[in-house]
Amino acid sequence: MSILVAPDSRIMVQGITGAFGARHAQLSLDYGTRVVAGVTPGKGGQFFEHAGHRVPIFNSVADAASATGASVSAIFVPPAFAADAILECADARLDLAVAITEGIPVRDMVRVKRAMQGSRTRLVGPNCPGIVTPGTGEGSQGGCRIGIAPGYIHRKGHVGVVSRSGTLTYEAVFQLTTRNIGQSTCVGIGGDPVNGTSHLDVIKLFNDDPDTVGMVVIGEIGGTAEVEAARWIKQNCRKPVAGFIAGSTAPAGRRMGHAGAIVGGTEDTAAAKIAVFRECGIEVAETPSDMADALIRAAKARGVTLS
Repeated sequence: MSILVAPDSRIMVQGITGAFGARHAQLSLDYGTRVVAGVTPGKGGQFFEHAGHRVPIFNSVADAASATGASVSAIFVPPAFAADAILECADARLDLAVAITEGIPVRDMVRVKRAMQGSRTRLVGPNCPGIVTPGTGEGSQGGCRIGIAPGYIHRKGHVGVVSRSGTLTYEAVFQLTTRNIGQSTCVGIGGDPVNGTSHLDVIKLFNDDPDTVGMVVIGEIGGTAEVEAARWIKQNCRKPVAGFIAGSTAPAGRRMGHAGAIVGGTEDTAAAKIAVFRECGIEVAETPSDMADALIRAAKARGVTLS
């Protein structure tokens, strides 16, 4: 099983005719993802062609969904127009919108968040690497890749990965794969201060998924989402969980890479989050290179087989 997306999910790509969107649409098609539609206003009726695939392009999300049955969108739309692109997904009642776009103004995302309250559409991102549910083919092909994550490092299995950092997501996945530990689904939720899906949202999905037997949770300085997730894990989750918090050496008051990675108080520092992780029974990785080994230690302590 998997969460959020599966190999048979039907995907549209908003911004498929832009250089960035086109390149990652190609990589997703190569991975075996069912990219069934593209959306670029004014280019409806054209086709996106790659390696024998001929993907129709539509002027709107609603048209693409109606014609192809696509229920998930990957959004590669420039920042100035990305908020409206997300809301277009909600208006079309898609199941999932994955916003890859970086640099969406916070004010725009506040408007999106308010407008999507009560919507059936789940938003992942923005400023995220996306989602990968690995397949069973060579290099995990035959799975579902939405976004910019390198598909070849994934392996089908039973560990869920959730992270604010794209790079650290890839690092955790690669460590797991090189130890012959596969993944059920890997979710990058993004590093912006206002996003659609939190650590806790994803952890609850993994906890309810019978095929996910363990989790890697990667956070960073800024906000309290990781603390809230850790306390929920302590009360509700019996699966082994390993965690890593980035930003231990970050100075207070300075934004570090992600818009949301800024220390504003005593509880959003790396040290405070690490202390809560330990208090809640999460096996903490001291360095990024220790993430897979931390999960192995957590699984061993609970008598859980990961592979």
